[in-house]
Amino acid sequence: MVLQIYNTLTRKKEIFTPLKNNLVGLYTCGPTVYHYAHIGNLRTYIFEDILKRVLLYNKFKVKHVMNITNVGHLTSDSDTGEDKMEKGAKREGKSVWQIADFYTKAFMEDIKKLNIIKANIFCKATDYIKEQIELITKLEKKGFTYIIEDGVYFDTSKLKDYGKLAKLDIEGLKAGTRVEFVKGKKNITDFALWKFSPKDKKRQMEWDSPCGKGFPGWHIECSAMSMKFLGETFDIHCGGIDHIPVHHTNEIAQSETATGKKFVNYWMHGEFLNLEKEKMAKSGENFITLSTLEKRDFDPLAYRFFCLSAHYRSSLNFSFEALESAKNGFEKLKNKIWEIKKEKDKVKKEIKEKYREEFLKLINNNLDMPGALALLWDLIKEKEISGKSKLDLILDFDKIFGLNLKDIKEEKIPKEILNLVKQREKARQERNFAESDKLRKLIQEKGYTIEDTKGKPIVKKGV
Repeated sequence: MVLQIYNTLTRKKEIFTPLKNNLVGLYTCGPTVYHYAHIGNLRTYIFEDILKRVLLYNKFKVKHVMNITNVGHLTSDSDTGEDKMEKGAKREGKSVWQIADFYTKAFMEDIKKLNIIKANIFCKATDYIKEQIELITKLEKKGFTYIIEDGVYFDTSKLKDYGKLAKLDIEGLKAGTRVEFVKGKKNITDFALWKFSPKDKKRQMEWDSPCGKGFPGWHIECSAMSMKFLGETFDIHCGGIDHIPVHHTNEIAQSETATGKKFVNYWMHGEFLNLEKEKMAKSGENFITLSTLEKRDFDPLAYRFFCLSAHYRSSLNFSFEALESAKNGFEKLKNKIWEIKKEKDKVKKEIKEKYREEFLKLINNNLDMPGALALLWDLIKEKEISGKSKLDLILDFDKIFGLNLKDIKEEKIPKEILNLVKQREKARQERNFAESDKLRKLIQEKGYTIEDTKGKPIVKKGV
């Protein structure tokens, strides 16, 4: 069964065919390590992890490269403002190197908690300054650069198909005020390849180059590092949809100009996580981290489960109420799996294969996670399969979901809850139904479900 993915470049779903037989070159834009990743960022990394898992499930080998941006990303995408790393250093009274190291480690901890498979290669922008300067030199020799007071810029007017990924209306941009204009820029869409250090102060991160002392622009790092590890043309490049109009558009421009070849065959982008109809951002109340969720007693994998509820190309509205619902659903799933572990094995091979085929069909249809999750619940309810056979199929599906379902253990019910259950059972026997209902509600408020049976009541975590 073929794998189909949506290609932002062509605006359509396409059959995926790698350049090299069974090997997939995958580049995913990583974090700018001046602060913690927020849960909107993490949703993108979960989507990319699912893509990687689907590729592996389809028997492809994956060479996955992710950048760590630790220099050159300014507070504005239009080459103005302060370097985010310098801003982080000022905020915390540390060096930029300390900031980069601390938040890189924090990012690695986050992806571990979310059960995201690590990239084969994590490359820091500061480790590949030489490659970035070499790429800028190539562009200079081809006549696509010019120098103004604050740096070296790429002349987008010389590239006929500039903006093809975002389908930019260049004339419309000229008439509008979408991009803050840098004094001396020839065209509104031109972008910095190398920024000069300020004359009146020394930066913490700066390097000598043929053009002058300074630091690389944000976009050049991804082109230089992706081509170093994956070649001048590779298979898939991913990121958030906010990267389409500027960052990824500029990557394509500089890469294809330098090599004369197509840069990437398939571009894939994840939609925003919204909070009260606004995208998640590193400012104000919208800055929610994984640590924020943990402090409110949410398992990081419950957040991963929440993200599975929407397709990666659909925006997902976040609220703590919605996450609480996902948490309860995840607890219900774990309880069901524990029950399945205790069942006797029963299987009808044709039904088991039907589920397997349907699952592959769903995940290969541009990573249809909501559909795959619905199929998982259908499987749990299926009467023709039980015990080990059902569990094996569930764990096979979890190679994609990444919920660590194989590690589920029976939850120990706290004594406080058991005492409430005992009190409720006494009230029921005494036909004091008002007290019984009151205790049931209290048990639910504490995060547990009680199920009345002919024997003893069954208590489970989750509501």
